[in-house]
Amino acid sequence: MIDLSARRFGFLCYPGFEELDLIGPWEMATMWHSYAKGPACVTVAAEAGPMRCAKGLEVVAAHGYADCPPLDYLLVPGGFAAFEVMKDPALIGFLQSRAATARAVLSVCTGSFILAAAGLLEGRRATSHWKGLPRLREISGVTVEEARWTQDGPIWTSGGVSAGMDLLLGFIAAEGGEDAASEVQWNAEYYPEGHTYGAAHRSAQAPAYLKAGA
Repeated sequence: MIDLSARRFGFLCYPGFEELDLIGPWEMATMWHSYAKGPACVTVAAEAGPMRCAKGLEVVAAHGYADCPPLDYLLVPGGFAAFEVMKDPALIGFLQSRAATARAVLSVCTGSFILAAAGLLEGRRATSHWKGLPRLREISGVTVEEARWTQDGPIWTSGGVSAGMDLLLGFIAAEGGEDAASEVQWNAEYYPEGHTYGAAHRSAQAPAYLKAGA
């Protein structure tokens, strides 16, 4: 396994983000650190301290923008609140400055719209929650892929909510090696059983990767 323990993975927090968008990838990333020599993980927001997520869970950001240490990787979660915070100049400025020096920037769900607002999706392939795909297509310079997750250079994006865990496993494999991703998957016991309930996934709005397995 590649020893990346000297690197740092930041997780951007803001009021109203979708819980699993961040917590799912956080679980994978912290297991990477604990079991497979992955980077240390930190949370960052406009100011250090507690904030409430979309479904009422309260989380605590360890760092504010001003005292955030150097980051090798940065993940941006989504949720309905993303469409408001993408208008926040302080958040966008922080994201732009960190993206300029980070090895990779990742987003989950509608976090891709925050990346787009920061100019990080210009000329790149990206995805988002299926509800956001039509709106993402309206953004000039973005090529939308109806995939579980995508990579285009240093930019990684995923579909909605639970897709962030698959994104992280793919990212760990690419950055830390297959053995590291295997160790994380094993310790997380993340082996989706493949059972699909009902017929919602056959909706006309379903992304291509879901239709392919319907």
